[in-house]
Amino acid sequence: MNRTLLSRPLVRGSAAALAGLLAITALAGCGPAGSTDAGSDEPIDWKLTETTAAPSGDIDSFTFASYAEPYSLDYAYAFDYADNSVLANVCESLLRLNPDYSLSPGLAESFEHPTPDTWVYTIREGVTFHDGTPLSAADAVASMSRHLDPAVGSFWFSVYQNVKSIEQTGDRQVTVTMTGPDSQFNLGMGGSAGVIESAATLAEKGADYGNSTGGVNCTGPFQLTSWDSGESITMTRYDDYWDADLKARSGEVKLVFMTDPTARINALKSGSVDGSWMVPMEAVPTLQSAGKGDVLFGMNTAVGNVVVSNLEGPLGDVRVRKALLLAMDRDGILQAAYRGVGATTDVMTTESVWQDASDAARTAAFDDIASYDQNVEEAKKLIAEAGAEGAELTYVTAPISNDFAVISQATVAAAQSIGLKVKVETVTPNAYTALFSDPSAREGVDLFYTSWYLSSPDALEMYSVLRTGDFSNYGGWSNPEFDAILQEAVTIDDPAARGELTAKAQQIANEELPWLPLYQAPISLFMGERITGVQPSIAFMYYPWAATIGAR
Repeated sequence: MNRTLLSRPLVRGSAAALAGLLAITALAGCGPAGSTDAGSDEPIDWKLTETTAAPSGDIDSFTFASYAEPYSLDYAYAFDYADNSVLANVCESLLRLNPDYSLSPGLAESFEHPTPDTWVYTIREGVTFHDGTPLSAADAVASMSRHLDPAVGSFWFSVYQNVKSIEQTGDRQVTVTMTGPDSQFNLGMGGSAGVIESAATLAEKGADYGNSTGGVNCTGPFQLTSWDSGESITMTRYDDYWDADLKARSGEVKLVFMTDPTARINALKSGSVDGSWMVPMEAVPTLQSAGKGDVLFGMNTAVGNVVVSNLEGPLGDVRVRKALLLAMDRDGILQAAYRGVGATTDVMTTESVWQDASDAARTAAFDDIASYDQNVEEAKKLIAEAGAEGAELTYVTAPISNDFAVISQATVAAAQSIGLKVKVETVTPNAYTALFSDPSAREGVDLFYTSWYLSSPDALEMYSVLRTGDFSNYGGWSNPEFDAILQEAVTIDDPAARGELTAKAQQIANEELPWLPLYQAPISLFMGERITGVQPSIAFMYYPWAATIGAR
């Protein structure tokens, strides 16, 4: 992402979308170069893995391959997988987002919510930054306040959009005052939005903070030792780390940047690299048969959607949106793009972010909804009712990965089967990214694809981006009942009660389809034969996953 394109108003939605875009690039490989398995296209036999065997002991070092070099290790800009998979091991947040997507105390040993408009955090004693200086409440205030600074242009401003002030109110106490009740703020403190950095380092490094020369000075189980631009990042164990349960089992971790998926898979097959997140799905059978380690699948929060970005054309009629989704062969998409790993879905969230909701809310959210199993005849009837026969749509795609091609082709086929015309425009990856950050780039565009993950354990995060006027509400969809539900839900602290309202929002989105949900797929991971201890989960973006890895 080009930082100069981002100003504070654009940040709220563009970063999440970009991260999702890059996520699917990594999952599927990069175009023809990613075709690492020339064998059959039979479905992959898979299951979710919660954890792996505990290490038999510590290990001197191990190596992981990353599909891309981090854009930045400045927590204010860390939104992509490549950034956060490093940052999660060297920096820490006020709260800790665990592999099961629960939240627990982090650099804040506790928090209180004394009034509807205030959150009070008690900063943990006995924690030091990697330069040996102690963590203080002043560091927390300085770190959090950067998200409010327009000159910074934080990708995480949306978490802070209702913040009125951030103040040190005690020796180890930080008080955040909101403009109104906001349950989502505290939930966001388990990710990059809650990272605490040394205030002195922020001041010293300035514009170089978080890049390959400025580095970071945080509190995690590893410290950043070197960043060889274009090549690799090396992290070494921080021996004075405060949490005995998460002391690093490896003395050193090297993350090698391998943008060519074929080279990455060959390195995993040979054992020259010990592991990698985001394994290209077409390479899984090859890796499974290579005998050099295990391919694992973990919990995810992402859903693949076709975004409806123009409601002033034919897709402004909900019958046309429903018809297009009913005509799509989503099972075929899942097979062609992911070898059957995952499941089709009619909603925009996964059950993993509904853990604290009531049984009734989960039933309402996932069972009491409309089903869009493929039904071309029913879809044709809806098109006829809408008078939309022969209408033309513009679908924008890019030569990014196999699933981009699969989904664009499937959308064209579905539209044609019910009497619609689709013009496909192929743009560069950079131009595709602009769809998420520049409204002018979406002019004349009806449809494009994204995979949208959530950074907190609450489904409300997903539906917040579809409120009237939100930057990520790309098609300008508006529903007053939906908005009212969201406005009330965000004020409710009790997750069970909040979940019941969020379920109503999910039902409305399921009926009106501002985006067309396609599938959900797990996170993939390769773990080589030398190592064990990792917990496969999308939480590797925020949890110090490398610290748990030791000798097999």
